[in-house]
Amino acid sequence: MQSPNPMRMKPLISTAALLMVLITPHLAVAQQIQTPGKLATLFEDVFGPTGLVVNSEAVLPDGTTHSAHFNSAFQSNFTQFNVALVSQLTALPLPSPASGFTYAFDSATGTFRRTTRSFGPILADRAETIGRGHLSVGFNYQYFSFDSLDGVDLSAVPAVFTHDDFQLGGGRLDVVTTANSVEASLTQWTGAITYGITDRVDVSLAVPIVRTTLSVLSNAQIQRIGTVDPAVHFFHDETAKGGFGDRKQFAGSGTASGVGDLIVRVKANALRESGRALAVGVDLRMPTGDEKDLLGSGALGAKPFAVFSASVGRLSPRANIAWQWNGRSALATDVRSGGKGELPDQLLYVVGTDVGVSDRFSLALDLLGQRVYDTPLLLARSFTVGGPSPRTFADIDFRKGTIDALAGSAGLKINVAPHVLANFNLRFSIAGGGLRDRLTPLVGVEFGS
Repeated sequence: MQSPNPMRMKPLISTAALLMVLITPHLAVAQQIQTPGKLATLFEDVFGPTGLVVNSEAVLPDGTTHSAHFNSAFQSNFTQFNVALVSQLTALPLPSPASGFTYAFDSATGTFRRTTRSFGPILADRAETIGRGHLSVGFNYQYFSFDSLDGVDLSAVPAVFTHDDFQLGGGRLDVVTTANSVEASLTQWTGAITYGITDRVDVSLAVPIVRTTLSVLSNAQIQRIGTVDPAVHFFHDETAKGGFGDRKQFAGSGTASGVGDLIVRVKANALRESGRALAVGVDLRMPTGDEKDLLGSGALGAKPFAVFSASVGRLSPRANIAWQWNGRSALATDVRSGGKGELPDQLLYVVGTDVGVSDRFSLALDLLGQRVYDTPLLLARSFTVGGPSPRTFADIDFRKGTIDALAGSAGLKINVAPHVLANFNLRFSIAGGGLRDRLTPLVGVEFGS
């Protein structure tokens, strides 16, 4: 019997664990589950006016009932969290459409010959072109399961929500503390086709099929700093005395699948001599994926790039540099507002090498760098509530800034049949912030002519 694939089991186990938490009876904590219309509004559904709501039966001096005003804090904090998370979730790298087989016309023999001994990179690019009239078709699978955002563990995100006019004190000093667990994963199937228009110019098309899963589980508690009457601020809880509960569990989850953003590439070989090559090109991203379901960016994008590579015996070192320009998208602001904001631009760079171990086997080793400009940053902090007996709680905050991230990539390509390559790769986080996955596996196949 074939043993189960651990990478396929991981999202199933995570989903099963969430379901067990939600359906298991819990006498001490009332529960409320949200099903989002779109994944990009999940946090607003859980923490907005239809989700995490604090109630009140307090009577004001004019005889009207007092409604607890915490929603503005819920919205402001988790709208920013939403922007910080989802704007990066839809900007993940695609496998390179660079062909593993590259050819040049040999005028002396009147035939095409292989220009490199190795089979090329997996997540990077090389300067060599595929050759006039040659065609390469590839299919790759990647699975991302994210662990942290800007260094904050996604399984333990604290957040403190304050009352409107909190600074006025009194009963407004009550706060709601939450312990939140966020699960975000993305499965990416990518088909790519590359064709050699001339000996020095290639065109490529990459078509990703994306499956995105997002869930949040929040355990909320009212901290009575300014009040003692449970009727002033409470969660509806039938198991509590008078229905006045000070704890409640809120949850939401959703999954979406579909076509992501198409990438069209043009690459031109500007220099090719004595085992060295330089190429320049541009990737154009089409906003074909549904951004509100986190399948695409929702914005046009352009990525001009330059690639240098060489061939030294069995080694084929390379260096890539690119600038990712992004247009305006609903994901860069409050999705429900109907407005759009600028997605952050990025500087991307790679240094690495291929190693042609044998005629049928090569290694691909890369160091991948990323700098994201003017993007929301998630920060861990402490929040202190004043009053006669000050109390301090773990909290989060946001600011605009720059993210630097560094990842490694190790893969292999095997020539399993004439003009057929099998690809295997592991991408791993090394340092820096942003949305991080400790280990991202990739498997694929490529057919060349």
